[in-house]
Amino acid sequence: MGALQITSPAFQNNGNIPSKYTCDGSDINPSLMIENCPAGAKSIALICDDPDAPMGTWVHWVIWNIPPSVKEIKENTVPQGAVEGMNDFRKHSYGGPCPPSGTHRYFFKVYALDTMLSISPNSTKADLEKAMQGHILAQGQLIGLYKRR
Repeated sequence: MGALQITSPAFQNNGNIPSKYTCDGSDINPSLMIENCPAGAKSIALICDDPDAPMGTWVHWVIWNIPPSVKEIKENTVPQGAVEGMNDFRKHSYGGPCPPSGTHRYFFKVYALDTMLSISPNSTKADLEKAMQGHILAQGQLIGLYKRR
């Protein structure tokens, strides 16, 4: 699998996520740049989760059917045509970092897929991962850190 790249002008890989993008701020998604999408890709999926949550991995954002032509997911937006699934806040939207204690890691993972997905908008991360099996052409990740003040 090739290296799909995901970066953000808001924070470096393994850097601190500004509070604007968390429950302590505006709770909006940061701008994300996607590069090196392979030629055969039909769509891109994105999962943002926190493996350091006390109850196990907490899902902050699930989104799929992002057009492969999208190079940037702008701050506080969802690309046209993309579908937001159900996160662990029970919402169809981005839910920013809000760790109960300590510094948590937030993984923004992107997947270039050889298909469009026809799963319910109520689908969760597990549903999305199952639907993506056998269709991933490339993937990449960006890790952000956050600790509440």
